[in-house]
Amino acid sequence: MTMNNFAVLILTNNRPEKVITIKNLRDQGYTGRIVLVLDDQDKTLNQYKSNYPNDEFYVFNKQEAMNLTDSADNTNNPKAVVYARNMCFKIASDLGLEYFLELDDDYTGFRYTSNSSDIWERKKIKSLDKVFQAFVEFLSNTNIQTIAFAQGGDFIGGHMSMFGDIKLKRKAMNSFFCKTDRPFMFYGLINEDVNMYVVDGSRGKICFTASHVQLDQIQTQANSGGLTTIYLELGTYVKSFYSVMYHPSSVVVKEMGTSHKRIHHSIKSELTYPKIISESYKKLTKSER
Repeated sequence: MTMNNFAVLILTNNRPEKVITIKNLRDQGYTGRIVLVLDDQDKTLNQYKSNYPNDEFYVFNKQEAMNLTDSADNTNNPKAVVYARNMCFKIASDLGLEYFLELDDDYTGFRYTSNSSDIWERKKIKSLDKVFQAFVEFLSNTNIQTIAFAQGGDFIGGHMSMFGDIKLKRKAMNSFFCKTDRPFMFYGLINEDVNMYVVDGSRGKICFTASHVQLDQIQTQANSGGLTTIYLELGTYVKSFYSVMYHPSSVVVKEMGTSHKRIHHSIKSELTYPKIISESYKKLTKSER
């Protein structure tokens, strides 16, 4: 499989001088196409246009995106990234892409991870082209909806973390490998990625996170622009409750952390995803009895 019909789409807003993901992609061996996803209401749009060639950005209609998105509230708040996320499949189609990787603009690096002797080890990736191709091939050869990279928080607790010895986890957050002819939507003003994989997962769709590749990211509320404004306005309590609204039978809000506790969503997987029941339990017909 070639990567000629693949691109990285970087969602960015109000950070024309801070799209650090581009530098780190190039430094770590990605040589393919990169396209910035911008909206027509961004007050720094002209600065982006000045900084990047025309073929390196795509400007979408924010109002159109808001009209097609279920924000789960009546605030009409335009600051959320969910609108950009829900335009990516259209953008990819317009660009003639068969596959794409959706990323944020504030990644500081990408690392291999491995669990050796109950210790998570990390090593900087030098050949992202090969890594991206492997993920695209996995997407191509399965019927999954999307697959994501792991995040630092996934490994809290070491070998007792949510991954442990698990290679794939039924979740997808922050980064998304996608097939253009296999579209899906994100839901809710914020926590849109969690809302997506919980709601779609409960309907039988499969979203994965791979434990062997991790992305590193600037702490959300430490970086100006982007989603920082809306997170500071609403906080993690409100953010987490969007997922409760979408799937109250399996999502709760509770404290997490040790010395610095915060409110966060908690998902009960056994109440979220459909189970495959053995045929031995099926109801017998009269002829089979």
